[in-house]
Amino acid sequence: MKNALLKALKQIEPDKEKSPLLHTVYDGFFTFAFTPNFTTKDGVHIRDGMDLKRQMVHVVLALQVLYLFGTYNIGHQHFVALGEYTGFLQGVHLKLIYGLIKIIPIFVVTHVVGLGIEFYYAYKKGHGIEEGFLVSGALIPLIMPPDIPLWILAVSVAFAVWIGKEAFGGTGMNILNIALLARVFVFFAYPTYISGDEVWIAGIEKAAEGGYFGQAYGAVYGFFDNIFASLGLATFGAGGSAVVDGYTGATPLAIASKEGWDAVTQTYTTGQMLWGTIPGSIGESSKPLIIVGALFLIITKIADWKIMVSMVFGAAVMALLLNAWGATEFMEVPWYYQFYMGSFLFAMAFMATDPVTASSTATGKWIYGFLIGFVGMIVRVLNPAYPEGWMLAILFMNVFAPLIDHYVLQANINRRAKRIKATMKSETPDAPAPATAPAQA
Repeated sequence: MKNALLKALKQIEPDKEKSPLLHTVYDGFFTFAFTPNFTTKDGVHIRDGMDLKRQMVHVVLALQVLYLFGTYNIGHQHFVALGEYTGFLQGVHLKLIYGLIKIIPIFVVTHVVGLGIEFYYAYKKGHGIEEGFLVSGALIPLIMPPDIPLWILAVSVAFAVWIGKEAFGGTGMNILNIALLARVFVFFAYPTYISGDEVWIAGIEKAAEGGYFGQAYGAVYGFFDNIFASLGLATFGAGGSAVVDGYTGATPLAIASKEGWDAVTQTYTTGQMLWGTIPGSIGESSKPLIIVGALFLIITKIADWKIMVSMVFGAAVMALLLNAWGATEFMEVPWYYQFYMGSFLFAMAFMATDPVTASSTATGKWIYGFLIGFVGMIVRVLNPAYPEGWMLAILFMNVFAPLIDHYVLQANINRRAKRIKATMKSETPDAPAPATAPAQA
């Protein structure tokens, strides 16, 4: 079967000279399916079946549980806002289909734009397609709101890939995390689409006279209604109904930043915040599933646990200091509850551990992770404009990661130089004392 597939792919291979762009696209998909047919034969080399493309695939696999939960949670939050199927396992088919209708366009636009730019640059440079966007393309949909306008998403992805990666030379040369760069572009260029209360619930709009209402369902939903009706299942219907009284869709962080922890617990239980059945970005809410993905990356040695652990320590230390200060209600949120809210765990597992933009020395990873947690908590609690800090903290430390490694390496060099100097001094025999000159008469 494998040989038949290989033969079939070889038969449709475009001519590299006549159709360089088509050959570039073909080569990208071919190397995704098969390992290269040439290997090192002699010399000192590390031979391993884990090439860069398959390393990236492991990260994508770790994200699949978050895609599944995030897709379902899009539909769940939509119907909870309307006061329908409020139980998590009620209306499963409607919630799943609603989530798919929302997330598939986001996923497709992300990859069409990002991979399109990758293919173009690979064609212009005359080399194979780089693998870096496999992970960035999987991460970007998960860190976006479910109702992000697709044209804004396309612009943000293009900016991140063009300016953040290709301008620096491509995969492995970028100094900033590409997925976070796409999100920070949306935040600063179109802040109303990624901050506030309205963007976190898909299909919910704010009326001109105040209040919220659900959008009318379109033809795609009608198609599925025909299928569900034939099976005797509940249908979407026409839509356009009003949101339940008192429902705002605000995230726990948005509430905590204004009213403190007690106000958060009046809206969401700690169980809801832990399991992620709350409004927010598509893939950042379920803490247990994020931890599962993090453990998978640690076990497969794709991500370094030192960055994760030190980031937890950094965030906890800063949260404890803010608790001691207690100047605002947000500062008084118990330090351990800071981990229930927001995207800390997602940033820790999948963003801070990016091997390209993180520190590469062992000691540097401890420093790098600690400072992300420390600075990120400062931004989250003390920044009045944006009650979350990991995006900005990681990008900030991406810039300083090479400097951290430089000083770590320089410290190692100086320490070894002193040790060698001391060793050489101890091994050198003492020179004989000079003879005493005879006294003059």
